[in-house]
Amino acid sequence: MQNNIRVAKTAGFCFGVKRAVDIVYDLIDRGGSVCTLGPIIHNMEMVSELEAKGCKAVDRVEDCPEGSTIVIRSHGVAQNVYDKISELGLECVDATCPFVKKIHKIVKKAGESKTPVLIAGNKNHPEIQGIIGHCEGECYTFNNDDELNELIKIIPIKNNDEVYVVAQTTFSKKEWKKCLKTVKKVYTNAKIFDTICKATSERQEEAEEISSSSDLMIVIGDRHSSNTAKLYDICKAKCGNTVLIETASELDKGLVSISRSIGVTAGASTPARIIKEVLDTMSEEVKSSETVENESFEEMLEESLKNLNTNERVKGVVVSIAPNEVIVDVGRKQSGYIPADELSNDPSVKPEDVVKVGDEIELLIMKTNDAEGTIMLSKRRVDAQKSWDELKELAESNTVLTGKVASVVKGGVILIYKDNRVFIPASQATDSRDENLEDLVGKEVQFKLLEASQRGRMRRIVGSIRALLREKRAAQRAEFWETCEVGKHYTGTVKSLTSYGAFVDLGGVFGMIHISELSWTHIKNPAEVVSVGDKVDVYVKDINEETKKISLGYKDPDANPWEILRRDFPVDTVVDATIVGLTTFGAFANVIPGIDGLIHISQIANKRIEKPEDVLKIGETVKAKIIAIDFDKKRVSLSIRALLPVEETPAEDEKAEAEEEVVASTEDEVVASTETPVEEASAVEEKAEEPAPAAEEAPAAEEKAEEAKEEAPAEKAEEAEEKE
Repeated sequence: MQNNIRVAKTAGFCFGVKRAVDIVYDLIDRGGSVCTLGPIIHNMEMVSELEAKGCKAVDRVEDCPEGSTIVIRSHGVAQNVYDKISELGLECVDATCPFVKKIHKIVKKAGESKTPVLIAGNKNHPEIQGIIGHCEGECYTFNNDDELNELIKIIPIKNNDEVYVVAQTTFSKKEWKKCLKTVKKVYTNAKIFDTICKATSERQEEAEEISSSSDLMIVIGDRHSSNTAKLYDICKAKCGNTVLIETASELDKGLVSISRSIGVTAGASTPARIIKEVLDTMSEEVKSSETVENESFEEMLEESLKNLNTNERVKGVVVSIAPNEVIVDVGRKQSGYIPADELSNDPSVKPEDVVKVGDEIELLIMKTNDAEGTIMLSKRRVDAQKSWDELKELAESNTVLTGKVASVVKGGVILIYKDNRVFIPASQATDSRDENLEDLVGKEVQFKLLEASQRGRMRRIVGSIRALLREKRAAQRAEFWETCEVGKHYTGTVKSLTSYGAFVDLGGVFGMIHISELSWTHIKNPAEVVSVGDKVDVYVKDINEETKKISLGYKDPDANPWEILRRDFPVDTVVDATIVGLTTFGAFANVIPGIDGLIHISQIANKRIEKPEDVLKIGETVKAKIIAIDFDKKRVSLSIRALLPVEETPAEDEKAEAEEEVVASTEDEVVASTETPVEEASAVEEKAEEPAPAAEEAPAAEEKAEEAKEEAPAEKAEEAEEKE
């Protein structure tokens, strides 16, 4: 009788389980004490093997032996478990499957928006328990379409409410499709996430296809494993003669010998060595029989597990692309895969950005696993090797290169150049030590190679960004000083701020904008106008040739308040002025931003007043007329009286007013000036109260007396003359 045996390509460890087991073995090899939170996988054979090596499985975080590293298995755990580990200060390695982590993020986001979550899966399974532990709001579980229909009757969710729907990574694809039909009918605003692991889907689909054409279907795996149980159900539906075994000792050899076509698959938690033991046992029964291809089963098995030499180069064709690995066909029975970190030295790129399905690529064999029938391959190492000779030449030639900064590491940054990792020390990464290295990540930068050497299998590639920056800056400085002159305009970048100004990089040379040059109005801090990193248009105000210091101007001429005043507020213009200061001789009022004018006490009212504060108060807005502007001295005179009705005034009051105006005319400081702060008004007032020089007072007094004569009645004029 001819026997045809077909082994599923997807049989055995999935990525998440393999990753978790590899982590544990690696920790054991390092010699530390290790424990896992629950069995690392649902396979007692493997758990017993790890326990024999010193790795203990504990049920609670508190049971972790002191000094041990606790490993979270691929199923993941609830958030409160992470909190407990942190609280106890335990060293932890998280081996949660990335696909499970994705579900945790989804349900957590749902909780933030208070959106209910429906979870397809076994509520008692550790993975589902972990997912529930990341839900911050309402969540409900169902294991099939019947349970979902019962759930819909009792959960308080309206038809138009938003609902998140996720699935256990090992949930039955067929059952998931049935459940989704129900969800879509009931919830019109459901947000569905297909979180079933792609490897699980492929495993289930392949098992269904193989079992449908087999006389005997053998499912290998632990009976406590959820995904193994689902495989058994799928195969049983297609092949009535389906058996589930945990080890080769359970294999019915008689059943194998009478079956013409045998299919073999295994759960995601089944070690490769157990699969191999089962296949070896079957080989003993059928080694004398030939397959339909006239190839003995023993030869077929040997070919399928044929060893390839590590470090050998092979060519492979990309078959499929996943977020964490790329599957390739290398023309052998072994399943070839490229881990995501072996595709490129740049960790920021996605696998689909590096390769496409159907691409033929050259690869390096990193590791072969005869028991599992897999080959771990690397693309980045082949690419790096091809450019290594070129790198050595470039290091000697001092050539300027361009690469992308991938990450910050201890002591510097890693830069990627043609799939080679170039180390840039922190002292060589930036122009100054106070710059943040994180700002470089993801940027394309120019650099030079300082060293490209190799000792044994270790390569040392060191570069410098700073060397190139300094060369550029030196060239920029030389060019700048050749063309720089007072009045010339530049566009620069604000590099730092001080209490007295801002330093601007003009391209290899720094200049300073004094705080007084930043704004036409008074500011207390340069940060009120500019920030570090701002692009600013400046002009050279002054150059100190000896010290090479440059003073810069920044204020916009169009925003000059005196030019605005000249253009829009000529003499006789009536303005709304805000009182900003009071003195004994008048009031200062803001005309426009940046310009204050003086309302002399004689111009405040149409009658004599003792003090300005008798009529005005700070903050009050008044109508005033501009009666004089001195652009050279930056002074503005205002009058409220000019806008009031004219009233007759006793001669004594007129004389007093005349005397006040004489004092005002002899002291320039009394006239309003934007260059005289309001807080200095008291000083101006003291000057105004000092007696005027006699030589200047007499002519002014005569003029005032003449005015009094003309304005007063005749009898009053006589009295004024007698007094004079």
